[in-house]
Amino acid sequence: MTNGAVSKAAHVLVAADKFKGSLTAVQVAERVTAGLRLAAPGVTVEALPVADGGDGTVAAAVAAGFERREVRVSGPLGDPLTAAYALRDGTAVVEMAEASGLQHLPAGAFAPLTAGTHGSGELLRAALDAGARTIVFGVGGSATTDGGAGMLAALGGRFLDAAGEPVGPGGGGLRQLATVDLSGLDPRIAGTEIVLASDVDNPLTGPKGAAAVYGPQKGASPEDVSTLDEALTHYARVLERALGASAAEAALSPGAGAAGGIGYGALVGLAATFRPGIEVMLDVLGFAPALGRATLVITGEGSLDEQTLHGKAPAGVAAAARARDIDVVAVCGRLTLAPAALGRAGIRRAYALTDLQPDPARCMADAGPLLERLSATIARDFLT
Repeated sequence: MTNGAVSKAAHVLVAADKFKGSLTAVQVAERVTAGLRLAAPGVTVEALPVADGGDGTVAAAVAAGFERREVRVSGPLGDPLTAAYALRDGTAVVEMAEASGLQHLPAGAFAPLTAGTHGSGELLRAALDAGARTIVFGVGGSATTDGGAGMLAALGGRFLDAAGEPVGPGGGGLRQLATVDLSGLDPRIAGTEIVLASDVDNPLTGPKGAAAVYGPQKGASPEDVSTLDEALTHYARVLERALGASAAEAALSPGAGAAGGIGYGALVGLAATFRPGIEVMLDVLGFAPALGRATLVITGEGSLDEQTLHGKAPAGVAAAARARDIDVVAVCGRLTLAPAALGRAGIRRAYALTDLQPDPARCMADAGPLLERLSATIARDFLT
């Protein structure tokens, strides 16, 4: 390529994540496509919405051709709700946020000590009922910090207090945990490959653990964070007594602290294998064949910042494209990364909505039209 132009046989692959609070990944792809074609009418555009395991993962799978399945499950506070997973050819994509995500709490209300993951276990069971033998379990966006105990209970595990009664829901209930019995777990789990897909590699407890790092986002006060970390530490010790040293090792493993520690529950109870969420999803979505057809890739997410460089979707897309020597540009709502940092990530140039509309509230409200305008600029810069 020379002077930023691509050949007349340009084939643009739009592989962006959601703009959280403004546009889904599917809507981002639609707006980018519209803007490109406005300025370069003859361009070939292929849309492949992506996700990194957090909220939006099922939608990305459905956009890639998976079948959407809906099921009634328990929400994070125990109220029934309808959640979805995706299924194709024996592979299910299950998103814990569909059942146990922050979006299911009443506006402005948090339940850091009592929100639980029982519904996530029910969602996994529904995937098993549908015949899934490989489950990609995307975790992120949770309202919970229960170490996955609720999930495992829904799948047949027993978490009992000193009187032999089930402990209360959420991380707070784990303080009364006396014994754990996982012998009643759904036997189909043993014959199912379960991949824990997450964009975080935190351990279960400690200063970088589930409660300390992510508890405040779920409404946990400093006192709640301390309570939850102690409860999760106790939980891991009880599981170590029940299962042996492997339970203690799993608590230190990357991904154990994901989504309020549900990563730990999946590693210990479901024998899940941890992989960076964007790597898993790119495989599942068929990104490699699509990349092989592309001459330019457009990726992005709501905020391109330091976190983007640590396992978020745009970084994964850019790394894969760079390995194939394909140019990548990014779109975003706001940009805080310097050009040098973008270059090291494999992103040639980034375009931010705030360049067109500096007011954040208006930027979010008008994200769609602004993104179309940005995309027309990309077409003029790279395609014409």
